[in-house]
Amino acid sequence: MSTVDGPISAADFQRLRRIRSEEPQRISEILETRAKRDLLAGDGRLFIVAADHPARGALGVGSDATAMADRYGLLQRLATALERPGVDGVLGTPDILDDLAILGRLDGRIAVGSMNRGGLRGASFEMDDRFTAYDVESLVAARLDFAKLLVRINLADPGSAATLEASAAAVTAAAAARLPIMLEPFMSDWVDGRIVNDLSTGAVIASMAIAAGLGTSSAYSWLKLPVVPNMAAVMSASTLPTLLLGGDPSGDAAAVYDSWGSALDLPGVMGLVVGRTLLYPSDRDVAGAVDTAASLVH
Repeated sequence: MSTVDGPISAADFQRLRRIRSEEPQRISEILETRAKRDLLAGDGRLFIVAADHPARGALGVGSDATAMADRYGLLQRLATALERPGVDGVLGTPDILDDLAILGRLDGRIAVGSMNRGGLRGASFEMDDRFTAYDVESLVAARLDFAKLLVRINLADPGSAATLEASAAAVTAAAAARLPIMLEPFMSDWVDGRIVNDLSTGAVIASMAIAAGLGTSSAYSWLKLPVVPNMAAVMSASTLPTLLLGGDPSGDAAAVYDSWGSALDLPGVMGLVVGRTLLYPSDRDVAGAVDTAASLVH
């Protein structure tokens, strides 16, 4: 168990466990008094570290199918990332963000709450992506800064209809609460018994068009998009503020960083949301990977 191999001490983890078991009411109290910041500060760009994968049963990183299963190790990696210059915040489910709040790692950071995690990886019902984590009411009550939802659209799977309807309701509720909401759309297909997202330029543009039209107001809607070929055409397809999705860690790291850098220069791109690529780099240097990405964003 990785309890002392980073910026969080064994005593910090002991306190975390004690509060969870003996004083659970403290969690909401900590969130109520958390130091906040403006959503866009300084250069007006955002660099968010993502850690909402485990709640959907996605624990793997590269060839390691259980890399994210060690919660203590994940929290250490997140703490390392959050203390680096240029990191604006973190994206997670309630269990992750509650842990970080208790550990004092959300103060002065943008806290993004992940909403629909019910489309479990590999499940027969994966496309019926239920809202099993935050809803808008709980995000507002916890004083979080941003909502995030996954909008996978499978034209051959009726489960997508329920996901789209629930997503539209979430966008409407977020706009009413004046809460920015990040939509992560994909056109998806069943391939050999698993869901595969279509990362062609045309498919990404189609997914954007569908996602941007969800809800009764787009005033607080943002997009979270993968970096694909011809990003200039992609960014011409919407006026919504957009954050780039880092994607899974694979291939040459330098080439990945180059693709991010080029896309970050496009009009409408406001920053980067990356998780496993930076938290579990092949060279194990989390701080170095985060610093490289931060230099691209800011």
